[in-house]
Amino acid sequence: MTVPTDTGRNAARPAAADTMADDKIQYSTMIPFILVHIACFGAIWTGVAWEHVVLALVLYGARMFGITGGYHRYFSHRSYKTGRVVQFLLAFLAQSSAQRGALWWAATHRHHHKYSDTEHDVHSPRHKGFFYSHMGWIFTEKHNGADYKTIGDLTKFPELVWLDRYYYLPPVLLGFATWALFGWGGLVVGFLWSTVALYHATFCINSLAHVLGRPRYLTGDDSRNNWALAIATMGEGWHNNHHHYQSAARQGFRWWEIDTSYYIIKAMQAVGLVWDVHEPPASVVRNEQRLGTKVIEAAAAQLANSFQVEKLTQQVREALAHTPTLAEIEERVRQARDQAKVRVEALVANIQLPHLPTTDELRQRASNMFVRTPSMDDIVERARQILVANICTRLAGVPA
Repeated sequence: MTVPTDTGRNAARPAAADTMADDKIQYSTMIPFILVHIACFGAIWTGVAWEHVVLALVLYGARMFGITGGYHRYFSHRSYKTGRVVQFLLAFLAQSSAQRGALWWAATHRHHHKYSDTEHDVHSPRHKGFFYSHMGWIFTEKHNGADYKTIGDLTKFPELVWLDRYYYLPPVLLGFATWALFGWGGLVVGFLWSTVALYHATFCINSLAHVLGRPRYLTGDDSRNNWALAIATMGEGWHNNHHHYQSAARQGFRWWEIDTSYYIIKAMQAVGLVWDVHEPPASVVRNEQRLGTKVIEAAAAQLANSFQVEKLTQQVREALAHTPTLAEIEERVRQARDQAKVRVEALVANIQLPHLPTTDELRQRASNMFVRTPSMDDIVERARQILVANICTRLAGVPA
């Protein structure tokens, strides 16, 4: 799940999400974000009335659905269909969370799925660390824009383009409304508290959901299912399920996996507000579907890289130094036959060949590394190919 916040005037400007732009955190751009957090302490003076707490909970739930059901499942993955009016209202609700525009959000999130947990991922804990994946990436020049070419299905709607350009408008209007209706306590506790809570609950999907929890499916990345995050984010914590089958409106695949956003989507479907709600096929849920080439390649690379390639290369190099050439072997066999003193089988058996991990060894390690998948043999075979290629590359003296 990708979670943006307001960082500058050009945040909604179309730009390549994976360019050579600077990806260092620009701490000066964090000032508005930090001030929002500090403003929450204004409750010391406004007090914390029960109606303000209720308002905060309502705004948290409504806007969390805007993020999960709108930004994520609709705009990013198009897991259901709706009309232009509801589409605009979903975007407006989501943007009232102060997490930039729907178009920027969708473009950035699609980029995340394309490169999940690789060095090109916008927020991978594996490569950039926890703080960067949780929120640091938002405050970089590199990710200040997004590649709008990837969301042509959304940019064709001028009202979405307009709303995305003025992404400050919904949170400003909502903040003003809470102040006008509920006073300063409504603004501080109702609006600001729930906004900050929304920030970090959603950020946790980028960071913690790739670190803590359990994977049910092999996805080629570090996505995890985490029930606590699922409760806090209305279903997004079933993150491994989502990475396994991204186009489903339902992310809690099992009956006991609470997915509040999905229940709301189904309720909207019942009254005709949305339709064509995409469900995960039974074969996907039961983990019977074979993996795609991209996931097999990623898992095979992980398996191959789990071996000490440099050590294996050195062993092969040493073995080859003491291994006769084909011509020498043929000559020894001919002499053995002529002398009838040495069995040919014994002669060949004594030749020291370099040892590489066998298919069984690869399969055993794969079973320890990965969850069950129907494509395990494909992963093992591809990993062996990668391992051999890596060793040959080093033997040839080509930089890895």
